Amino acid sequence: MPYNPPPELAGLSLAEVAEAVAARRLPPLEKWSPDHVGDSHMRIGADGRWYHEGSPISRPAMVRAFASLLIRDDGGQHWLVTPQQKLSIVVEDAAFIAVDCVERDGALIFRLNTDDLVVAGADHPITARGDAETPAIYLAVRHGCEARLDRSTWLQLAEIALSQGDGAHVSSGGSSFALLPA
Repeated sequence: MPYNPPPELAGLSLAEVAEAVAARRLPPLEKWSPDHVGDSHMRIGADGRWYHEGSPISRPAMVRAFASLLIRDDGGQHWLVTPQQKLSIVVEDAAFIAVDCVERDGALIFRLNTDDLVVAGADHPITARGDAETPAIYLAVRHGCEARLDRSTWLQLAEIALSQGDGAHVSSGGSSFALLPA
């Protein structure tokens, strides 16, 4: 079945985003406890590119499929999980990159480099790390994994924060998030 990416964020309402998120059927990773544990020989670079044994994975459909199997444990280790195996994967920074952001009806909607859509809020908080001179902004995605905002998305978020108030905080879905590290 061919993959049809969602339309551009600028053209979607919050209801359409909610419908697209609900339609994305992800595997039930939390129900799987495979006995076999190993190494995937895969890496996700800080720029969001995926590699296997040092070679880039160039097929977006493969990256999207692998991304749907990602979890991060309490120790910060990322894993690819299937019913049969749990394979470690090296993640240099964040498992995903947020590449677009819009505000709709009091909610901030992000598109990831995998075309996943995430609505920031209590279940998907925004976190600022680094320092005031070089902040890094992250969005909780799923199963402990995060997306780092790329530069243009960070600038979009900063413009939204300025329009909402002081520019140092942003609100989404009834939650408020600081854009400067504590």
